[in-house]
Amino acid sequence: MSIYQTIQQAIQSAESVLAVTHIGPDGDALASLTAVGVALEQLQKKYSLVCDDGGLSRFNYLPLAEKIQTRRDSVAYDVVIALDCGDELRMGQAFATLPEPKPFIINIDHHVTNTHFGNINLVRPEASSTTEVLYGLFMEMGLRLSEDLALCLLTGLVTDTLGFRTIGVSANTMRVASHLIDAGADLTLVTQNGLTLKPFSTLRMWQIGLNNMRLESGLLWTTLDKNALRAIGHSGVSNAGLVNLLADVEEAAMGAVLMELEDGTVRVGLRCRPPYNVAELAMNLGGGGHPLAAGCTLDGPLAQAESLLVDMCKEAIRRQSRNG
Repeated sequence: MSIYQTIQQAIQSAESVLAVTHIGPDGDALASLTAVGVALEQLQKKYSLVCDDGGLSRFNYLPLAEKIQTRRDSVAYDVVIALDCGDELRMGQAFATLPEPKPFIINIDHHVTNTHFGNINLVRPEASSTTEVLYGLFMEMGLRLSEDLALCLLTGLVTDTLGFRTIGVSANTMRVASHLIDAGADLTLVTQNGLTLKPFSTLRMWQIGLNNMRLESGLLWTTLDKNALRAIGHSGVSNAGLVNLLADVEEAAMGAVLMELEDGTVRVGLRCRPPYNVAELAMNLGGGGHPLAAGCTLDGPLAQAESLLVDMCKEAIRRQSRNG
């Protein structure tokens, strides 16, 4: 029996399904979550869509976006579908608070650092996004590629590849995107909302970050402290692409953004260009991700986290420069 058949059998035998994606969600996370919701409706299954941090307003166009909950229902779930989560901790309280024994876990992801924590692990690091992995699964399951399902799946492809510009884009990615557009997904809508539109508070956050940035030994980094973020009314947990901007600077081998959260922990985003790699660095700090895009969460205070991260990034740049 193939892994696709095993997943289909597990879902079909379940009475109630919990679909969960990672804290601090991005477009691929929310698109994967809503895509699974659309699929489960086709299969006439009872389900909950949960993300600890909720959705993002610019993705409200996604079908079933209004059904994304910040807390799971108090029901007995037979199956948990983990989406775009490199490890169990990324699922947050939605998973951690489930009673023991935990339900059967289907882990669907594309991160090379995935820990294969599920009972079934559909992990495809060669895929551009988790929605690209889901497309293959749904087609194997014989699901109808409705306009709603296509819109969700295209959103993940476009946002996780920054508009088909990242190293993970393959011929298969483009074929899948073509099929989704043929099925009715609106590429202009996805690109505008997923990549272009930003709230004013994001630009103010970037302003703070750019004022604080420093460039040393190939590392371009900045810090965002919680008081400054609170003052501009920024309440999210994402740097909203600021780290990509830093990594695109010609003189930088790596870009890093350290964002202090309200609980005192520090969310770190890391980006680089070939031949450099930030995945191992993030894993050593308790996080994960891809070779060119990764992250982690560090204990505060912010200055201490900054000192640790900067030293480790500079060492990684030195080592990888020698090896490259």
